[in-house]
Amino acid sequence: MSAADSAAHFHALLQFRGGAAARTAAAAAAAGLGQIVQAEEYLSQAQWTVLKSTECRYATHSLLHRNLGLLYIAKENYEEARYHLANDIYFASCAFGTEDIRTSGGYFHLANIFHGLKKLDLADTLYTKVSEIWSKYLNDRYQVLSQARIQQIDLLGKRFETDTGLDEAQEAEAIQIMTSIWNIRESTSNTAPQKTIFVLKTLFMLYYLMMNSSKAQEYAMRAFNLAKEQHLSVHEQNTIEELLSLISAEEAHPIT
Repeated sequence: MSAADSAAHFHALLQFRGGAAARTAAAAAAAGLGQIVQAEEYLSQAQWTVLKSTECRYATHSLLHRNLGLLYIAKENYEEARYHLANDIYFASCAFGTEDIRTSGGYFHLANIFHGLKKLDLADTLYTKVSEIWSKYLNDRYQVLSQARIQQIDLLGKRFETDTGLDEAQEAEAIQIMTSIWNIRESTSNTAPQKTIFVLKTLFMLYYLMMNSSKAQEYAMRAFNLAKEQHLSVHEQNTIEELLSLISAEEAHPIT
């Protein structure tokens, strides 16, 4: 196996086992099962391997630091967690750019730390950034697909496996991130309704592109009702009504 192939193999292994280790640590911390040590051992070995290798890409470094950040969150060592998540953001930015959805996970987990530490201004800034990244991605995706549909073709000469352009794991991450932010925004919806509505509209677009009309309609209705309750502008209410009309149009004229 060449050095490049070895690095690619290790990245895949880290993505599978490293992610599992971090999730195991988080679950163990919540359940008090004492399994964090096992997760820490694997990620320590992974860290040593990555640091020793000259072939590991920025994406691999990002993945490692994100998993380590999650591990230290589970251990409630927030200083170390912040260090690793900052590195995750740096390496993900080098690999994908600062405004990429693959970088947004680092911002999100860092925001969770600040929120837990009651540093709400910092958390709010990061949650807003994450929401904006996902909103832009999903709206750009919608515009591309809309144009393709108008032309009665799709971009690959065949039907898309999913309209989101994401794989199953990425879709699950998007749902988890945006639902978590929405739950946080709900607590301030009376004082900052626009921020809550922005997240609801992003969730609408996510589920709409996933072709889950019922969930998309649910979040659009939540946004519409909040806009009415808070007496937001007619323009805002009309914008949300336009989202609801997308579902009606899709049901009336399904893609064949």
